[in-house]
Amino acid sequence: MKVLFYTREFPPYVYGGAGVHVEYLADELSKLMQVDVRCFGDQDQKNGNLTVKGFPYDNPIFNDSNSQLKAVFQTLSTCVQMNAEDSGADIVHCHTWYAQFAGIIAKLCYGIPLVITTHSLEPLRPWKREQLGRGYDASSWVEKTAIEMADAIIAVSKETKDDVLKHFNVDESKVKVIYNGINLQQYNITSDTSTLDEYGIDKTKPFVLFVGRITRQKGIIHLVNAIKYIDSETQIVLCAGAPDTPDIAKEMEDSVKEVKKTRNNVIWIDKMLDKKEVIQLYSHADVFCCPSIYEPFGIINIEAMACETAVVASAVGGIKEVVVQGETGILVPLEQQTSAPFEPVNPDKFSQDLANGINKLIDNKDLRDKMSKNGRKRVEDYFDWIAIAKQVKDLYKSLI
Repeated sequence: MKVLFYTREFPPYVYGGAGVHVEYLADELSKLMQVDVRCFGDQDQKNGNLTVKGFPYDNPIFNDSNSQLKAVFQTLSTCVQMNAEDSGADIVHCHTWYAQFAGIIAKLCYGIPLVITTHSLEPLRPWKREQLGRGYDASSWVEKTAIEMADAIIAVSKETKDDVLKHFNVDESKVKVIYNGINLQQYNITSDTSTLDEYGIDKTKPFVLFVGRITRQKGIIHLVNAIKYIDSETQIVLCAGAPDTPDIAKEMEDSVKEVKKTRNNVIWIDKMLDKKEVIQLYSHADVFCCPSIYEPFGIINIEAMACETAVVASAVGGIKEVVVQGETGILVPLEQQTSAPFEPVNPDKFSQDLANGINKLIDNKDLRDKMSKNGRKRVEDYFDWIAIAKQVKDLYKSLI
């Protein structure tokens, strides 16, 4: 069997959870079948059953395009280029709307069964209009078309499956829940502290960690607003880069600058670190905080749990299927607006509740230790890529 992956992200160009998912799933599936990855970039490699080919994204023909629409035009153009050569694959598998137009073309022009993994859903990310303008209408159309014509849809959580059935016209029998996974050999607790030393993190004081992009979805502004309620001896380490828009970048800068007026233990690492560096941060953090307002799964939580770190996370989406309340972490209720942009009804209360959860764990080492051990075991039991790849292979076989 041969599968063709279409994806925007693939190493070395990974900036989000979908890219992490594709990297590890492709590697594990290549032990079971041929995997042809076509992605945005300049990659060109072959390793056993795994072939990776990058396609140019920054086409100069779009240099004078509307700034918000440029990304959409570039995306659609790259998706066409990725289909120029027949792959000879039995299945085409797409990840995120950025690659779904390529899947639409492959299914129509080459007659290949189409599988879509729903890492997120455009109807639940209305803030993307800030980034894409009217291009958000185009991305929403691509996603809706791809999902509704797919032969199978993989939902990364049960709640994501419910969202797919609510927002799209698809037969429930086509939607299968297969969780995200993690490489348990790679994501493991480490004693190395060089990254902490590099960024001035005091190893004698506790710290709470955030890892993620600066987006509305990840809720980082709510964590920054929670800092004033967090115990003053607790360091705040924000490993946060790749802002969606200049506006949210400015909001983040202003918010961090304001909070630094009253405390000097807020450390903002404003770039995306490599895996070894992030694993160090996970391993030595006392608490990991995931304040997302929308999260179909939340790979960052299982990364933290695999490194034996207790989690405080918002009780939204797939997070509720990953973090077990009182056992591997604390889930913070989030009452959201019922219509776009789905922000908290009471943002300050949400920030206070995040801080209360963090303070509770910082003050209780026995509880933290219990959660850290339970978290590692839960990841080992439910989120191993080896088992997940076999589930994906079985789905492919059912479509051929």
